[in-house]
Amino acid sequence: MDLIESSTICTIVHPYFIRYTRHMTKPQKLKGTSVNPQEELLALLQAKCPEVFSDGKVDVKKLKATLGESVDGNGERYGLAWAGKNDCFRHIQEPTTATLKPMHAESADFDTTKNIFIEGDNLQVLKALQKSYYGKVKMMYIDPPYNTGGDSFIYPDRFQESKEEYMERIGQKEEGHLTREGMWQKNSSDNGHYHSNWLSMMYPRLFLARNLLRQDGVIFVSIDDVEIKNLRAILDEIFGENNFIAQVVWEKIYTTKNDSAQLSNAHEYILIYAKDIISFELQLLPRTEEMDARYSNPDNDKRGHWKPIPLYAKGERKNGRYTIISPTTGKQFTLPPNKHWLYREQDVLEMIKDNRIWFGKDGNGQPNVKRFLSEVQQGLKARTLWKHDEVGSNDSAKREFRTLFDDKGDYFDFPKPTTLIFRMLQIATKTSDLIMDFFTGSGTTAHAVMALNAEDDGSRQCISVQLDEKCDESSEAKKAGFNTIADIARERIRRAAKKIKEETGAKIDYGFKAFKLDDSNFKIWRSDVGNADALAKQMEMFIDNVKKDSTQENILVELTLKTGLDLNTPTEKVEDKAGAYFKLNGGKLIVCIQEGIAEALSDKVLTEKPEKFICLDKAFGGNDQLKTNVLLQMEQAGVDFLVI
Repeated sequence: MDLIESSTICTIVHPYFIRYTRHMTKPQKLKGTSVNPQEELLALLQAKCPEVFSDGKVDVKKLKATLGESVDGNGERYGLAWAGKNDCFRHIQEPTTATLKPMHAESADFDTTKNIFIEGDNLQVLKALQKSYYGKVKMMYIDPPYNTGGDSFIYPDRFQESKEEYMERIGQKEEGHLTREGMWQKNSSDNGHYHSNWLSMMYPRLFLARNLLRQDGVIFVSIDDVEIKNLRAILDEIFGENNFIAQVVWEKIYTTKNDSAQLSNAHEYILIYAKDIISFELQLLPRTEEMDARYSNPDNDKRGHWKPIPLYAKGERKNGRYTIISPTTGKQFTLPPNKHWLYREQDVLEMIKDNRIWFGKDGNGQPNVKRFLSEVQQGLKARTLWKHDEVGSNDSAKREFRTLFDDKGDYFDFPKPTTLIFRMLQIATKTSDLIMDFFTGSGTTAHAVMALNAEDDGSRQCISVQLDEKCDESSEAKKAGFNTIADIARERIRRAAKKIKEETGAKIDYGFKAFKLDDSNFKIWRSDVGNADALAKQMEMFIDNVKKDSTQENILVELTLKTGLDLNTPTEKVEDKAGAYFKLNGGKLIVCIQEGIAEALSDKVLTEKPEKFICLDKAFGGNDQLKTNVLLQMEQAGVDFLVI
């Protein structure tokens, strides 16, 4: 095969991804960083309104001219602003090279389960999942810190700093250590940026979370009185006021606290927003036995149970006053002034003929309409008041949690009852939907998903994300051997699974794949080296850009995420005399992570007819001729070829 190295273009598309192409000036790029929402928005704007761009930048004057009267040039307008809001968008746009690494020892049924548990900073996790789970999540529930003055959470504590200070603060180091926007710290109520810190923590997470929701998706957020107005304001801004569904009041306490400073606080709120209110479909709650008990069948009507409904109403109405005659006794029924029959006389005569009017057992009773149970809407609309006897309380949540842990201790403060999450799942999901909780806490959401699946034979999947927050050294949890909140949550899910399985025998997914947010398996190229010696050292380091402690499985998971495949993508390892490789997504993607590669392996890969082929650059051992020949083979077969 002739070499065409001179016509081959090497394009660096990411700190560690390189694409080799021929005769292509605009190659499609595979990013090893998370998706940048700003880039996607700019691409959309450039596609729809190319005229507003000048030298690759948005010309604000042209944009205003294009949008016309839709642009408000007045500097004074309604909206929520706080110290650090502009930084929020920087945090959103800052990509992450972080990856997820499997934790088999912490998992349950790793090889078969579809549920996911991720330990790590949820902002970075949301970024890492942007490409793989964009538009896939049907329902989200989060129970974030309420900002009561004693909460600890990650937030930026400075609002003016240099780029160098910022890079140092977020932990960006030579080998690409995990970045995040601030420090884990307590947000005291006497802090001058008390509310601002909380808003700066919540805004980027909610912004990125919206991207993961399906078009018909919905988010539920628990909160109390401290930040309810601010939370509604940022949700209105991110989701749009028109996508607000409800502000539910949950009765969390059913007793009175006489030691309260003022009124005894008995409630919290749950804010509900749709991604697109037009696409969202609210599910009905199941009817209760009490509701159905109101129906009976005293006349053995073949249409089944029914209940009597008065045939008259208050007020005067045209054609609503006439005499009704009992068909069995001939008794006549008329109405007093200011009342009328519900239907026209002809309609009532037809209903009598069809045995839909009940005159009592003796035929002399006031006529009523039969409302058949079979014709009643088979469900009930949820209300905005969720009482403790319907969805549980703080007290029932604590009892439930303690029971799972054999009444040995209080390992978690203020867990939510599964019955509360159960209600959300009932009205927002169907049996095969994907649910996500990125403030997992004690693991209530995953528990509730299993409970509902066991009840309706569902296959709902749950993604749980929990920061590796340390348990206090003096806490009952620490004494019991739990080092982090994530440890407690995983153990709670295991115990809940065992309990549900024993009590119901349901054949559902009881497991979870555990992952931990971690640095990339690849060395990250630094563009800020200050001198030639540092540059030479970095180039030498990148002769092998795979970190020493990286395993094939960890690399495979990282490539799965960064090629846009989800964490449950089927993977098959193929062993061949020419070498080994992995088939993902039904063979559409083939990944070779072995140290050496030969043209025979390339031939074997081509027989699989993949859409994309990825291998390590070092696998060619510096043999550019071999690399070019493989490039030619892939190009002629229409296969996208990338090296790492």
